[in-house]
Amino acid sequence: MESHTEWWRTGVVYQVYVRSFADSNGDGQGDINGLRSRLGHLEALGVDAIWLNPWYKSPLADGGYDVADYREIEPVYGTLSDAEALIAECHDRGIRVIADLVPNHTSSQHVWFQEAITSPPGAPSRDRYVIRPGRGDGSEPPNNWIAMFGGPAWTRLDDGEWYLHLFDPSQPDLNWDNEEVRAEFDDVIRFWMDRGIDGLRIDVAHGMVKHPELPDVDPLPLPWSLQGTPEPVDHPFWGRAGIHDINRRWRAILDSYDDRMMVAEAWVHPQQLPLYLRADEYHQSFNFDLIETPWDAAEFRSVIAEACEAAAAIGASSTWVLSNHDVVRHPTRYGLPAGTDTRGWLLDGPHDALDADAGHRRARAAALITLSLPGSTYVYQGEELGLPEVWDLPLDVLDDPTWEKSQHTVKGRDGCRVPIPWTADGPSHGFSHEASWLPQPEWFGALSVDAQRDDPDSMLSLYRQAIAARNHLLADDQALAMLDFGPGVLAYERADITVVVNMGARAVPMPPGEVVLSSATEMLGDELPPDTSVWLA
Repeated sequence: MESHTEWWRTGVVYQVYVRSFADSNGDGQGDINGLRSRLGHLEALGVDAIWLNPWYKSPLADGGYDVADYREIEPVYGTLSDAEALIAECHDRGIRVIADLVPNHTSSQHVWFQEAITSPPGAPSRDRYVIRPGRGDGSEPPNNWIAMFGGPAWTRLDDGEWYLHLFDPSQPDLNWDNEEVRAEFDDVIRFWMDRGIDGLRIDVAHGMVKHPELPDVDPLPLPWSLQGTPEPVDHPFWGRAGIHDINRRWRAILDSYDDRMMVAEAWVHPQQLPLYLRADEYHQSFNFDLIETPWDAAEFRSVIAEACEAAAAIGASSTWVLSNHDVVRHPTRYGLPAGTDTRGWLLDGPHDALDADAGHRRARAAALITLSLPGSTYVYQGEELGLPEVWDLPLDVLDDPTWEKSQHTVKGRDGCRVPIPWTADGPSHGFSHEASWLPQPEWFGALSVDAQRDDPDSMLSLYRQAIAARNHLLADDQALAMLDFGPGVLAYERADITVVVNMGARAVPMPPGEVVLSSATEMLGDELPPDTSVWLA
């Protein structure tokens, strides 16, 4: 494969949620060989790399983020040989492969945890995890920490001790003060680098290190809320200073290979993020700000300018994300009134508040924003088809642990994980020979790859054109200069391209220049309609 130094700085990375991408054996679950059979779609799309959500052996209690064996592939997805074949075939097509690494916790089915819970208190096997005596007579958890999926972050073992799980009880937290844990992950990273993996996305990159005294904290802020605090918070388990020693250790391993990278999922205060991006730590960290940004020109302008300035100040590259496997898909978010709690809306509505047409127009316009910005763009599978959230999934098919842990008050993330449609008809729109593990709505057929492939006005065609134009006109990491085209309009210049986005309610005069690309499906005249973006030469 042709080498391109620091390819991640400007690459378009396609996120593959393996379970929902393509099924090769008819069991209704996506798998590696299904992905291999659809690589032509990704090559035609023009992406530089794929990022795979966890594909390791797992009970799949949390979509594979509960890993039972980091060196084996989950049998539902295939075999290690299938994974090695996928990596080779991607490289043959000029596509790099980023794997997800989950270091904060394992599955409760991991051999280490099984050994720990069958060993007596004080045994060395227990020190690999955060296992402690309870408070008082031992019947109360060691502290008041709350798990991300709801409920206490501690579960009591049969012998009376308690183990920590910041997420689900099936995901016990590792003890990163234990050298055996650190050495194990050194070896896991080398294992996958030796098999040709080009990069790692580190899950919960800000969460491995815990305060040694495990103090109570009341209230406990969620990790993403830390970004909104006026000053960094001395938190007992988010963003602690000891994490940077781990980061440097991993970076040294990656630097011993050619052309490898790692990207952090780090929900930390903006003042702390540059520490993760020092020259001997991460190559990149996800910037989730656009996911939280309402459809508003001033808000977009502020987020983009601040992210670009922060990246430039430390010589890093920005990352741009509109959707992923954890959030409501952006065509739906953009179709809801400003200020809507999108997660709560999934269950409680009002569902007639959704303007799906507006959401679709804005999603088209947003594609031309993220694909024109300096840095790298991450595209979540199905985003290139304009897939909205499937918010009305029947309650009895919900799989996300959030649904049960919230006592059926939060619907969770299943609606963005519905398998993508490849064909207009069939039992699962070409995803499988049979029904898919999450049901697809009937209208998915109109958004299938086959339905959009030859339609010049489709979302798929727009993404293909935008990625090709990006590679041709914005291939280098040129700086961005903001322009003032009036209220309601986001405008900026990169290289010889001016990007103009009308995010207001009324049409605005079309700026001068040749239209290279437009999110509109009709010919543009002297005005730029609302919810429309253009690239001008």
